[in-house]
Amino acid sequence: MKVVLAYSGGLDTSVIVKWIKDRFNAEVITFAADVGQGEELSGLAQKAKATGASAHYTVDLKDEFVSDFIYPMIRANAIYEGQYYLGTSIARPLIAKVQVEIARKENADAVAHGATGKGNDQCRFEISYGALAPDLQIISPWRMADFREAFPGRSEMIEYCRKHNINVQASAKKPYSMDRNMLHISYEAGILEDPWFDPTVPENKDMFKTTVAPEDAPDKPTYLELEFENGDCVAIDGVRMKPSEVLMRLNKIGGENGIGRVDIVENRFVGMKSRGVYETPGGTILEFAHRNMETLTMDRELMHLRDSLIPKYAELIYNGFWYAPEREALQAFIDKSQDTVTGTVRIKLYKGNLTCVGRKSPLSLYDANIASMEGVKSEYNQDDATGFIKLQALRLRQRARKQGVSDKIFAAKSTLVRE
Repeated sequence: MKVVLAYSGGLDTSVIVKWIKDRFNAEVITFAADVGQGEELSGLAQKAKATGASAHYTVDLKDEFVSDFIYPMIRANAIYEGQYYLGTSIARPLIAKVQVEIARKENADAVAHGATGKGNDQCRFEISYGALAPDLQIISPWRMADFREAFPGRSEMIEYCRKHNINVQASAKKPYSMDRNMLHISYEAGILEDPWFDPTVPENKDMFKTTVAPEDAPDKPTYLELEFENGDCVAIDGVRMKPSEVLMRLNKIGGENGIGRVDIVENRFVGMKSRGVYETPGGTILEFAHRNMETLTMDRELMHLRDSLIPKYAELIYNGFWYAPEREALQAFIDKSQDTVTGTVRIKLYKGNLTCVGRKSPLSLYDANIASMEGVKSEYNQDDATGFIKLQALRLRQRARKQGVSDKIFAAKSTLVRE
């Protein structure tokens, strides 16, 4: 048997390399995706081979990650449950895709991952595997009883590494777990499992890696101008950049200004509630600026229809259905909605807050003459509003006449004083 394992070089996947090799009498090929996690990846091939892998792939996916996964999601303004920018979720289908590509190249029989049996990532990886390569076997050690019995905790894994001369840097107890890529960093478990614990207390300040605390951000605001073409940000302050460069630049500026920290309790796909703390500086700026560009250039009914689909679109990504036909169909509609989302947005960043302080577009639907209260002549005739309002209220007047007005509406009596 030949197995391709999604590999990080951390404690779990270091153990899994040898465990799969022994348990299945398998040849194990490891794969690490560089999605901008900022970790040192250059030594992973040697480490993986020393652990028992026959070969290793480290693949730079940063450009593809931003242009083909993050940007399409930003076009949709996708935020899960109103707060989570889907940083971990959106990376998994790309990692799974390249893992399948390696499996095909190596004529592998199976793919494997180190996601736990309680989290969302097992769903995201395996649903993607199923959509792209239904013939491949899937090995998920954390859902196998003999693996869990052998490794009930981190101390047993550390002892296993010591016994088999597997080089890992790990402690028996971590205060939290972390996942990082170009879009965000997530923190969960450990001390964060108590939803009342405040992760922003001074003694926990070092947890945050990409953002300063808003109260420690500069006392002067920072201004940015983001230029969009068909819903995609293509330039910052007049300098054109490729998508990955845009995100890296916004991550730096946003982090310096305390932008993008979120602390939420979210609903996992597997059924439980989970507390997570996230840093998404660049993504928060991108989504905010994009939304403000749309307010100037997108038709009202198109915007409202698209907005009604955001919860479903975000849920599909969160749950792992990036390669599902319904997500692809929604994407086609969303991308069409971006045909006119072109122009420039000016953003003010100050101590964790974002304010839009200007927007302009050659395709703007805003007409100052129509909107003006100064008596400027325009296509809008205020007299026309009389019939418009009367027709809008027709059904409500009929309801009141035929069915009456509920007594509950006037049950709470207002204090009326005649003067």
